[in-house]
Amino acid sequence: MREHIPVSSIMTKTIIGLTRSDDLKRAEMLFNRHRIKHIPVVAGECIIGMLSYTDLMRISIPEVAGNDNVGLDSVVLNSFTIEQVMVKNVVTVAPETSIKDVALILANREFHALPVVDKGDLVGIVTTTDLLNYFIREF
Repeated sequence: MREHIPVSSIMTKTIIGLTRSDDLKRAEMLFNRHRIKHIPVVAGECIIGMLSYTDLMRISIPEVAGNDNVGLDSVVLNSFTIEQVMVKNVVTVAPETSIKDVALILANREFHALPVVDKGDLVGIVTTTDLLNYFIREF
């Protein structure tokens, strides 16, 4: 396996994003429609946060556990904003960061996705799935 391959060669370049003015119902729809687990929150081309499906589940647990036949699209999603739920201090990587270094960050920090930023602009996202697919191709 080659050690210095840049993450830009395996990252997802088509970005599904949210803005701080979007609501959590839209986020849930995007998670479900695109079958993804992480969505960058952007202001223009700059990343300002990251929202994961787990973040939505975390605020919805009491509701789901109550078993009132109410889904995630109920009052809970309307009670919070994207900005209240998203992770704000986002760790990012550059397109030239090696796949090995990205794997180390994901493993050590227990993340499942990293935004890829070039000169302040969000240019992609790399997930554990991207890494696994790369390793499968290599072996």
